[in-house]
Amino acid sequence: MGKLICSALASLDGYIADEHGRFDWAVPDEEVLAFINELERPVGTHLYGRRLYELMTGWETDPALAEHSPAMGEFARLWRAADKIVYSGTLDTVFTTRTRIERTFDVEAVRGLKNSAEHDLAVGGSELAAHAFEAGLVDECGLFFAPVLVGGGKSFFPRGLSAELELLDQRRFGNGMVHVRYRLR
Repeated sequence: MGKLICSALASLDGYIADEHGRFDWAVPDEEVLAFINELERPVGTHLYGRRLYELMTGWETDPALAEHSPAMGEFARLWRAADKIVYSGTLDTVFTTRTRIERTFDVEAVRGLKNSAEHDLAVGGSELAAHAFEAGLVDECGLFFAPVLVGGGKSFFPRGLSAELELLDQRRFGNGMVHVRYRLR
């Protein structure tokens, strides 16, 4: 059985994008990206909303991304090796291998996917993650907090979510980022 994990890079005040949709303040450096790669190794399937999927396709469609650094090359390899499910009512085709489209987020289908998975699953995209949190499907969440306050924008957690968490891990990086990983109780 796989765990469903929700992770993101966020401002210290909990936003994954500022009020203008920017998130350049959260770009990981080599140290952080190498750590992200270690977290990605057990993930066999990514569940994405359309917008995040379209952003992530560059890891397969733009070879220059992988050539920037060893950590970026490793991330590209890990991302391409994983299965991807894109939840979208508007996307007609996918641009990457090992990818399929689902029109709706079916809670029982995702629960079945978790129960039959040999590897962990990751959910990405704030709206899709909100559905997974609300359905009680998320087992762990991890946040990389960037040392910046943006004052508003798109929040990592859905509004109204209430949950008890158990701290599993924490790590501080040289660039001032901090990673925390929690299990949902």
